Amino acid sequence: MKFVDEATIEVRAGKGGPGSVSFRREKYIPRGGPDGGDGGDGGSVWLEADSGLNTLADFRHARLFKARNGEPGAGRQRTGKSAEDISIRVPLGTIVKATETGERIGELTEPGQRMLVARGGQGGRGNINFKSSVNRTPRQSTPGTPGEARGLHLELKVLADVGLLGFPNAGKSTLISAVSAARPKVADYPFTTLYPNLGVVSLEPGRSFVIADIPGLIEGAADGAGLGIQFLKHLQRTRLLLHLVDIAPIDGSDPVGQVRALERELARFDEELARRERWLVLTKTDQVDASELAELSERLVAELDWHGPWFAISSVARRGLEPLIGRIMVHLESVGRSAGDLEYDEEQADDNV
Repeated sequence: MKFVDEATIEVRAGKGGPGSVSFRREKYIPRGGPDGGDGGDGGSVWLEADSGLNTLADFRHARLFKARNGEPGAGRQRTGKSAEDISIRVPLGTIVKATETGERIGELTEPGQRMLVARGGQGGRGNINFKSSVNRTPRQSTPGTPGEARGLHLELKVLADVGLLGFPNAGKSTLISAVSAARPKVADYPFTTLYPNLGVVSLEPGRSFVIADIPGLIEGAADGAGLGIQFLKHLQRTRLLLHLVDIAPIDGSDPVGQVRALERELARFDEELARRERWLVLTKTDQVDASELAELSERLVAELDWHGPWFAISSVARRGLEPLIGRIMVHLESVGRSAGDLEYDEEQADDNV
């Protein structure tokens, strides 16, 4: 399914049912008096976060959501039936804004979290409510109030603990498929990944985290080059970035130059993101002679003047993955609760390194 991270919808709550004007008419009971009941309330519209969703694709065609109106009141003091609320499921990480003003209404980040976006109208009052000592036969009632209606702009920023950063063909999709049950498309041409993929990495029961593979970035991404800024924003929620770089690109490009180029793009897009914890991961080590690997890795790290953690891995040969994943888990546990602790699908939670 094509990834969709923005959508515009319209929500309309139901209006309240009108109150009733009625008089009690029974044999042997003259002047029975008013007995018109109240109208029912209109249905409201809610947004609800669903951990089983990771795209706004459902809103490409379904753009209008309407709750039912409340039913009118009736004689014998019968209150009209209130309409049921409707709930619209959205992915975790959905930001909600008003389309007219751009005002941020809120965001949904926890499974089952709900947000009221259009309140239903109140039912009208029947004529029994207007009876008094001076008005024994009231013929007035009130109509139900209208329900709220508004346009909403939905924007999704994926929720993940770890984000994979790198040029196209740096090995991001291969890594996420090697450490989780996610199965992104893997091929030997640039921009194979066209939308973010989420994978749950589980080391043992109760110890897991979520990793996000976003489309490869190129120089000029902050200005929209390639898939650009459309997906840079998905790194903003992550707590750790893994900067993947091919240790020996077959096209002869310079790994050091690639790292520097993406560092500049991060800084141009978001200074805070550029300062986030970032680890270097040298990939595709299976394509380098074992006798040269250590020397080549250390030379690249020295040229980059890299002072943070770094790893050399081969996702295809499954070399170096366990130390990397173990170190990530320890780091996330040291900085706080992992997004992997959220209630993801059981099938996803069974992923193992």
